[in-house]
Amino acid sequence: MRQKCPPGLRAEWHALVGAEDLDAAMSERSSDELARLLDWRLWARPDQLPPEGDWTVWLYLGGRGAGKTRAGAEWVKGLALGQRPFAREPLERIALVGETLADVRDVMVEGPSGLLGLHRPSERPSFSATRRRLLWPNGAQALMFSSQDPESLRGPQFHAAWCDELAKWTYAEATFDMLQFGLRLGINPRQLVTTTPRNVPLVKRLLAAPRTAVTKATTAMNADNLAPGFLEAVVGRYRGTRLGRQELDAELISDRPDALFKRADIEAERVGAAPELIRVVVAVDPPASSGREADSCGIVAAGRGADGFGYVLADKTAQGLSPAGWAGRAVDLFHALSADRLVAEANQGGDMVAAVIRQADPSVAVRLVHASRGKVVRAEPVAALYEQGRIRHVGALPELEDEMADFGLGGLSSGRSPDRVDALVWALTELMLTGGGEARVRRI
Repeated sequence: MRQKCPPGLRAEWHALVGAEDLDAAMSERSSDELARLLDWRLWARPDQLPPEGDWTVWLYLGGRGAGKTRAGAEWVKGLALGQRPFAREPLERIALVGETLADVRDVMVEGPSGLLGLHRPSERPSFSATRRRLLWPNGAQALMFSSQDPESLRGPQFHAAWCDELAKWTYAEATFDMLQFGLRLGINPRQLVTTTPRNVPLVKRLLAAPRTAVTKATTAMNADNLAPGFLEAVVGRYRGTRLGRQELDAELISDRPDALFKRADIEAERVGAAPELIRVVVAVDPPASSGREADSCGIVAAGRGADGFGYVLADKTAQGLSPAGWAGRAVDLFHALSADRLVAEANQGGDMVAAVIRQADPSVAVRLVHASRGKVVRAEPVAALYEQGRIRHVGALPELEDEMADFGLGGLSSGRSPDRVDALVWALTELMLTGGGEARVRRI
């Protein structure tokens, strides 16, 4: 069972850090009392403590600054000292593996959250850079290895290993595989992998392994320990983008090989704001039914700039709405953006689609479009616009972009209707393409 921080200890901690003279308050306490107050096992977030269960690999996917290095260092410390819930008894041989030896030393050992700064003086290990070793007073030792030299792991044996930033290792597969042969001491050799996720084969392989326990932590979860300037400048700028979702939210972002839309094309042309727009449309792809099990109603707004580029402005797609609900949502977006026209696919509802929109607001200019070709064929000319760099997303539209990146020749991998993509295609076709038989158009 994981330890919980007793209320009395929490109150004692707050009294200490709230003292007018912190140095004086700390000097009045013994080193054992201070160590008790600072015990990581009482103050760590649940995600920073080892998961329960019979796992071999603990895969800790964390955003930048999420606290994954501290979690790794505390785990190794707990193993070396034999502290629960990390280990029942001290483990004598531990491997520390990073991208380079410099990374192991600068981050895992000597860094602000590294091993050397976590111990009481009587428990602190000695560090020999030349021998690439930390040695604890009880005889436990941790040896340093680099992903640039997989062969250095041939021969040594270990009870446990901490692998840091595995997703960017130089020779990831070879190094990790060689490490597995060395994990042969003790009853249940284990390893912790702390990394910001990347779409690399080894990370996907570990995620699929049956004895991998996965923990995720976002940058926002550790906001109290990060500089306000970092949160404002970096988190604010990249929130919702592919890079931000990977580096801040610890999401593994995958691209479908046959996807019509490539994330790289979207990211390359992303802008913070749209320029002067000469036309704005809101496109609606209504569902065939309503209720919780119905398809979503795709609602996407886009504009054409005076510069000739298309700008995707908003995605207000919603699921489970009644016809009056989705019509009202689309009309609200129409007015919010001072749009020129609302484009709605009428294959499913015919003139009823127009009637529902008229009930929401009879003043809205509506154009009904009827699909005469398949979804993929209709989407291909729009995908070509993205490849040509002619479409720009204003800010981040993560749900729309996820659906675009999963839309291939067979539709979505889930088999569901690509409602967001459909609405996007209608909007950009209206703004950027002449039609050419892709749609039969009729004005209301």
